[in-house]
Amino acid sequence: MHPSSPINILADRPPWPRLRPRRLAVLLLLIVLAFWPGDLGRLTRDMIGGAFFGVSVFVALTLFIFYAIEEWFGMNVARALNRAGRAQVPVAALLGMLPGCGGAVMVVAAYSAGRIGFGAVVATLTATMGDGAFLLIATRPQAALVVLPVSFAAGIAAGWIVDRLHHKDFRDPGGLACEISPRIGKIRAIDWLFLAFALPGLAIGAAGLANLDITDIAGIPSQWLGLAGAFTVLAIWASSPLDGITNPTDPAITRMSEETGLITVWVIAAYLAYDYAAAFLGLDVQALFAAVAPLLPLIAVLIGFIPGCGPQVLVATMYISGAIPFAALIGNAISNDGDALFPAIALNPRAALVATIYSALPALVVAYAFYFLAPGFMN
Repeated sequence: MHPSSPINILADRPPWPRLRPRRLAVLLLLIVLAFWPGDLGRLTRDMIGGAFFGVSVFVALTLFIFYAIEEWFGMNVARALNRAGRAQVPVAALLGMLPGCGGAVMVVAAYSAGRIGFGAVVATLTATMGDGAFLLIATRPQAALVVLPVSFAAGIAAGWIVDRLHHKDFRDPGGLACEISPRIGKIRAIDWLFLAFALPGLAIGAAGLANLDITDIAGIPSQWLGLAGAFTVLAIWASSPLDGITNPTDPAITRMSEETGLITVWVIAAYLAYDYAAAFLGLDVQALFAAVAPLLPLIAVLIGFIPGCGPQVLVATMYISGAIPFAALIGNAISNDGDALFPAIALNPRAALVATIYSALPALVVAYAFYFLAPGFMN
């Protein structure tokens, strides 16, 4: 970052894979566990394949549709903000509500550049659900139809209240520049390979929803197809040149594979943790969560303070699996800032901290309203 220069949201960098020892270690560990003899290997293969057919392929489809529309129609977030005028809080909340973190990141950058007020930042961070929105839309659309509008309304209310009551300006008059989204620039061979696994995987996943069992496609057993697809998208994640959201100027297929990889690794982590605990430790996870049920919305809201989309995808996965109630999901959706918190911290850490605290207040109110007033809603 450099003072007295404009914010660089769309950074051009060489699209080469990066050496990421920790991510590579996770990928190798999953491969070893999948091919371990006995019950451990069998359960791991079932969970990885289940995550691919039950979640990854539908997330990939949702991502591609959203990013293709964005690409074809030339959606321009920065232009929408500049034209918003007095409606900047609702526009910022709308941009935050969009699946992914791109809209929220643009709002954060526009605040640091002096184009919008602090209420708009609170609105977008309150409304955003990050990549967890893609997961929810793909797997539980009926829940998404509640979570996203409620988050949008909470974002508008929080933004207007903050603009009325909060008058401190956290911006650095000199301005900042921050490269937060390197550009890959092309569709890579591994993107096409993932697509080759995802298309038949989508057919198998859709058949599963209809209670049909497809054991193979073109002579390839479905389990091995699922493992190959999952490990391909995990390889994309493990070697990704990106640290956060994808660049809006990249091809839709590349953005799809990159973000599907990030979501998939967290979904697999949730699946394995849940089933390992039940199969090898004898834990009844649902009974354990039921014992601390009144604390689950609070815990989910606190998890929302963690920067990035990974922990938030984990919360959404736990809801989809039936482990936590809807109240916890919506509390996390409102409190979490996704990947937008990374540039917020980089550009203005004080503003990021205060905005996160402000977003926690409506999250707690809404979460416990659902918990006490509609305890069985969407469960």
